[in-house]
Amino acid sequence: MEVSSTTTAAAQASQNAAATQPQRNAISSDFETFIKMLTTQMQNQDPLNPIESADFAVQLATFSTVEQQVKTNDLLTSLADRVSGLGVAQLSGWVGMTARAEMPVAFNGAPVSLTVKSPPQADRAELVVRNSSGEVVMRQAAPAESGTLDWAGVDETGAPLPIGTYSIALESYEDDELLEANPVEVHDRIVEARNEGGQTILVMSGGQEVPAADVLGIRESDS
Repeated sequence: MEVSSTTTAAAQASQNAAATQPQRNAISSDFETFIKMLTTQMQNQDPLNPIESADFAVQLATFSTVEQQVKTNDLLTSLADRVSGLGVAQLSGWVGMTARAEMPVAFNGAPVSLTVKSPPQADRAELVVRNSSGEVVMRQAAPAESGTLDWAGVDETGAPLPIGTYSIALESYEDDELLEANPVEVHDRIVEARNEGGQTILVMSGGQEVPAADVLGIRESDS
């Protein structure tokens, strides 16, 4: 089949328009151009070798399929935006709550309530406090059973430790043999929640960052 210069020019104009616009806009705006191209093609076809009607049907079907695919993509994009908005709403639900998790203690000079775990056969236990450099700055005798206790944040002489972040573990012993060393659980208020690497990260008032999956309990913050 021969294609006239008019048809070629129309096709080139359509391609240039599509190249300078987003796909969905090009498909929508060029439908009328597409019909004009078919009309021009019919007007300039070789009378001795006319275009088969089936060819026109194939071209129309192809264009319709592409158009429907673009509409489907638009719907999927809209759905993704809604899901994203829902995710933000869920993140905001964390903010302001108090979470309990194994995390460092942000010490500001005030006593801190800790939850500790100890095996039932333990006959004594010690709190082991490390600074941000990992150095042991204090050892303190503690009850040998699981429960809650207040950590005053003072050293062996009773002097307050410097304000900062400390990692605390409870070492449990039986007949002076170390059984377990479990990180303490801390209650702290959530001030920020964000998505990072496919997981929710919670930022506490003391600056600690904890994956939401590691949270062991949550409650409303004290007013």
